[in-house]
Amino acid sequence: MKIDVFSHIMPEAYYDRMIGLAPTGKDMDRLTRSASHLVSLDQRFRAMDEFGDYTQIISLVAPPIESYGPRANDMAKLANDAMAELVKMYPDRFLGFVASLPMNEPAGLLEEATRAVKELGAAGVQVFTNVSGQPLDRPETLPLFDLMAELDRPVWIHPHRDAGFADYQRQPKSHYEIWWAFGWPYETSVAMAHLVFSGLFDRHPGIKIITHHMGGIVPYLEGKVGAGFDYLGTRTSDEDYKIILKKLKKRPIDYFRMFYADTALFGAKAATVCGLDFFGVDHTLFGTDAPFGPEGKWGYTRWAIEIIDRLDISPADRQAIYEGNARRLMKL
Repeated sequence: MKIDVFSHIMPEAYYDRMIGLAPTGKDMDRLTRSASHLVSLDQRFRAMDEFGDYTQIISLVAPPIESYGPRANDMAKLANDAMAELVKMYPDRFLGFVASLPMNEPAGLLEEATRAVKELGAAGVQVFTNVSGQPLDRPETLPLFDLMAELDRPVWIHPHRDAGFADYQRQPKSHYEIWWAFGWPYETSVAMAHLVFSGLFDRHPGIKIITHHMGGIVPYLEGKVGAGFDYLGTRTSDEDYKIILKKLKKRPIDYFRMFYADTALFGAKAATVCGLDFFGVDHTLFGTDAPFGPEGKWGYTRWAIEIIDRLDISPADRQAIYEGNARRLMKL
């Protein structure tokens, strides 16, 4: 069986409420509002049939729930109830769902995470790489990671950034969709670094965090992440980062390897091999960004399968990536 751990959906009730609250989105949010294949189950099931013994762990796509401001808590509950119902109605199609959370409400996000896992049976929770422009290691957000370590369920990290994040300081916006092509992998890597240097993995060495798109740019920059961060603080004059290194129990790069990564790489075999070499088979999960991509909107899924099937790995390792690791992490 192939378990797609990063597959997006818009339950119809949630989609209708979203359109009612914000009829027109911008940048990536604009794209998701026009993507009927995110809502239509008929379209989804026809496409899924092409991939044989294939099932999904479903999660929402952008925009982040916190973008709804004071309505975020209600939107999270609506989304999670709807996804839980889909899993109940179509257990052969959807093996589980990833809960969305009102990250702008410190108390509400913990309550909803607990409800989603304990009452609705969520496989874990999804957060984005920043909370309205703030990092994930803030005091308001870190308790979520403590809770998920206690519940022993994974945290999915999805990148988020839009054209308002400029490429240069003196420009008002990002051009040429650089905010997506280069900005999203960078966002993922920045979020990972903040969690590493917050000491999260020393407090919770067994915590499970799944990064989208094979850990951003971290595997490719293994040298800088390794030898470079070993000298943390030598390039900084206004803060003493050397204290952080003394507090950490391992080299920084060893913590980066503790993340999990999915295979949603848009058909890039070399990047897949690079990421697999960095994270290892046990920390790599099959994910495709379905239902996005060319070729009838499911090209990314088809390409990911073709690449994994061609990798020079053992059948046991291939089975672990496709299915075994997901079952282990999510207690399926």
